[in-house]
Amino acid sequence: MNLLIAAIAPVLAILIYIYVQDKYEKEPKRLLISSFLFGGIISIFIVFALYFFTGRLIPVTDPFSIWQQFIQAFIVVALAEEFSKYVIVKYYAQPKKEFNEPYDGIIYAVMVSMGFACTENIMYVLDGGYEIAILRAFTAVPAHATFGILMGYFMGKAKFSKNRTFLNLTGLFFAVLFHGAYDFFLFIHFVPGISIGAFVSLAIAIILSRKAIKAHQNNSKFKSL
Repeated sequence: MNLLIAAIAPVLAILIYIYVQDKYEKEPKRLLISSFLFGGIISIFIVFALYFFTGRLIPVTDPFSIWQQFIQAFIVVALAEEFSKYVIVKYYAQPKKEFNEPYDGIIYAVMVSMGFACTENIMYVLDGGYEIAILRAFTAVPAHATFGILMGYFMGKAKFSKNRTFLNLTGLFFAVLFHGAYDFFLFIHFVPGISIGAFVSLAIAIILSRKAIKAHQNNSKFKSL
């Protein structure tokens, strides 16, 4: 039970933070909870289905091949996981009438991302123990949140733009870019000191995420109400 709490706690902390940042017009809790659950259940099934095919089509035959690890990081892992979240935001959350300001893109994308991160974190922590719980609380879990924020920033803009497809795909692109970069530097750990690149990419993603949140807060149509 304590391990389960350790796995869930950082996810809840991020969810509360993102919810509080929705300053001017709160989203219905039922939609937030359903987005979270879809991220934790449906997106996981989508990812496993994609892994089944990509793992067979793009196998790692040489674990010390930087190119193969690049493909694994960006295509097999990052694209599969972020696409699974993107599908839920685009086809479930974005069409809702309650999705009525750009910040909603961030909050729904983070809800879906944290649902995914929660399921993933539980599996890792129950297998690896408290050390893994502490490590992932400050790395993988906030990383998933930043990927969601960056995706949601553009998907929030897309809802109210004529360039909806372009902006939606731009959100997916940046989520995959930062997710892939984070994983890639960890996957090529056999290169001395290269793992620091993962933390640099995470730091950049956090900075951009804070700017994205602030931008949508400032542009909220409910700000003056």
